[in-house]
Amino acid sequence: MEIIITFIENLLLSLGLEGTTVAIVRYVLMIVIAFLLAGLSGYICRKFIVPLIIKLTSKTNIEWDDILFDRTVLYTACNIVPAVVIWELLPKVFFQYPLAEDILLRLTAIYIAINATRLVLQIVDRLRFLRKQEGNASSQYLRSFLGVLKIIVVFIAAIIVVSILFKKNPMTLLAGLGATSAILMLVFKDTIEGLVAGIRLTSNEMVHVGDWITVPGTPVDGNVVDITLTTVKVQQFDKTYTTVSPLTLVNGSFKNWKGMQDSGMRQVVKKIYFDVRSIQLLNDKTRQNLTNKNMVAPKDMEGEVVNIGLFRYYIETYLRKRDDVNKSATLLIHQLEATQNGLPIELIFFLNTTNGIEYEKKISDILEHVYAYANEFGLQIYEGFAAINK
Repeated sequence: MEIIITFIENLLLSLGLEGTTVAIVRYVLMIVIAFLLAGLSGYICRKFIVPLIIKLTSKTNIEWDDILFDRTVLYTACNIVPAVVIWELLPKVFFQYPLAEDILLRLTAIYIAINATRLVLQIVDRLRFLRKQEGNASSQYLRSFLGVLKIIVVFIAAIIVVSILFKKNPMTLLAGLGATSAILMLVFKDTIEGLVAGIRLTSNEMVHVGDWITVPGTPVDGNVVDITLTTVKVQQFDKTYTTVSPLTLVNGSFKNWKGMQDSGMRQVVKKIYFDVRSIQLLNDKTRQNLTNKNMVAPKDMEGEVVNIGLFRYYIETYLRKRDDVNKSATLLIHQLEATQNGLPIELIFFLNTTNGIEYEKKISDILEHVYAYANEFGLQIYEGFAAINK
């Protein structure tokens, strides 16, 4: 640069310029040359170096270099190159103006720090794409870790920028932050708790992308489509989206239907209320009717038999004959305590499906059968006193 300065001064003197005019024109030309060199370095980086790197990475058999060194990351790196050139040339251009040199050096350093931070954040973002299996636990834990890493990077960058701006040692600023940590914890209490909850949620494998979850007391009822440190995004069954804080899931309670989906079967719990006044011993007419229709074997109706007990036995037999009912899981037909709405019989069994539409159709078929055949046993479904006495 000294050679260029001497050449410019000799050129200006040869043109007949004298005094302060030479100094002014020299500084203007030096500034123009500095920016031209910076622009040229950026142009060379974008037009020649970036295409060369992309071409080299595309020829390799590994995938990580294509992900980490894509065009966006390389262009961000190219933004730093002209700033570094300016950083090197500023002391030589403004050596006679220390105040201007100091201000411009600090501004350039801040620009370099900001772009370097952008570069690191872009690389961190691309690390999660190195995992091909998006739904597994390690992928979710990696995303949580990368989220924390990004926060740390931004925090360090902020400390560096402030230290450059006020010409302070970064360690001194960190020591000062330690004294105000209590205030920071109070101000960012919710954010910090949310981050910790997000890490617990993913690291403990409490929920995964693709899981069906329901949260009591909230409208959340659908499939998880995204998990971050601060939010869990759920697609409802009406195709709308709902977000819930990881803190709500960790500190509260929620139901994860993954176990049901993995088992290939889903539980059914239904109650049917019968009119107490229709409960009676089987008479000969009912016995003969059930025998003629092959609904119950004669040996099962020997002695004093109550119609509702026999109907419970019939329902259980009917369910065990169905191919869509799981025989190895719980199958229970039992009587509950009588209520003002009648005597409830509870059906507990499992269907061999996790598909919501098939599940509801099969339940409807079973309940329709139960309702239709209850009258064959002399039973009446409870409808209220007004309906019965009309």
